[in-house]
Amino acid sequence: MTSLRHCATLSVAGYLAILFAAPHAAGFEPTSGHGHKPPIALPASGTVQAAFTPGDDAGKLIADAIDTAHHQVLVQTFSFTHRKIADALIAAKRRGVEVKVIADKDQTHRIPTSLISKIADEGVPVFTDSDHTSAHNKVIVIDADSPDATLITGSFNFTHAAQYRNAENVLLIRGNAALTDLYLQNWHRHYKHSQPYR
Repeated sequence: MTSLRHCATLSVAGYLAILFAAPHAAGFEPTSGHGHKPPIALPASGTVQAAFTPGDDAGKLIADAIDTAHHQVLVQTFSFTHRKIADALIAAKRRGVEVKVIADKDQTHRIPTSLISKIADEGVPVFTDSDHTSAHNKVIVIDADSPDATLITGSFNFTHAAQYRNAENVLLIRGNAALTDLYLQNWHRHYKHSQPYR
């Protein structure tokens, strides 16, 4: 397993500017067909850390970020079997950090190795989102309203398979308040229609 020294760190200016601004710079105007809103272009700030599995230890990158949380960790997950990430969430809850998890209802009940029950048993409030065919977001928002706001997203499910068997990616973005707030708003949209796990 490769250590985190292989994870790439970029400025958000170098990454998000390409991701969000390039289509607009080229004169592309997204359509809003079917009532969808066009993509949002955001100011670039902060730093981006990237990890790719199976080579990089994305699970450690995520768990270490959770360990730095001061007051809040909000999670959206599809599948959840990664013990190190689960342990980091439980430890955050125990030290007084507000932790809440929204999970896909089908995955939570269908996967025998799911750690959602363990997380809930340890006092972490867990909710299930069944309003969609798949609640497929893989997002963690940490301390959203602080200068140290951290956003974690990417293809990486919080699972053993995503770490060791799949080709996945994780982005850890620090210090971009506008982007973090956008994901925070999306978390709350799904929270409103989610049901308590127990």
